[in-house]
Amino acid sequence: MPTVRDDEIRRLEAYLQTKLNPNLDVRKRSQTDDSLEVYKGDEFLGIIFKDDEDPKDISYNFDMAILEIDLPKMGEA
Repeated sequence: MPTVRDDEIRRLEAYLQTKLNPNLDVRKRSQTDDSLEVYKGDEFLGIIFKDDEDPKDISYNFDMAILEIDLPKMGEA
């Protein structure tokens, strides 16, 4: 499994803060070093996985589950 380095964490956090929200925080996970957790304040949002299968084409996948109960109610048709 690929290890996510500290410099990658800082770069990913800066990217997400610029693209999505300046209040996002990227944190190391306590049980593993191959992925990261993304938070907005105390709210857990998702996981970032590092894909380094091809060392010349490293990418990061952000996985965010959205529960239906968390979606806003919309007007009934």
